[in-house]
Amino acid sequence: MRPLSPAFVVLALVVSACGQKPTPPSSDGDAVRDRAIVTQTAQHRTGAERQDSALNQVIRAVYLCQNGDRLTVDFDNPRQMATIRNSSGEAVDLFQERAADGIWYRASGHELRGVGRLATWSATGRPPTECRAID
Repeated sequence: MRPLSPAFVVLALVVSACGQKPTPPSSDGDAVRDRAIVTQTAQHRTGAERQDSALNQVIRAVYLCQNGDRLTVDFDNPRQMATIRNSSGEAVDLFQERAADGIWYRASGHELRGVGRLATWSATGRPPTECRAID
């Protein structure tokens, strides 16, 4: 056990005179734990940082649709486009439209609109189908 420092003894006497118990100095383990907590907190991104990151990269999502289609969608946020590949490998590029809420991409008779994990996929000559993101 380490001997108590004179400063701690004086502090203990002052605090005991006030009726409170002194807090012993923290160990090296406490200091390490405190630094780890600070580091973890610093690593968490804010909502604004996450949004900025998402707006500057390509994000892939996979949707399963009620008509049996499986859509792989690459949202190219810097170019404001989405490339959609269906189950048979056909691809179409759609352009981002201004949506009040959620996503809206369309071009050449194709359209993908949605909010959250749900979307509606429309393709030329086919009825619209409801889809759910699985990734």
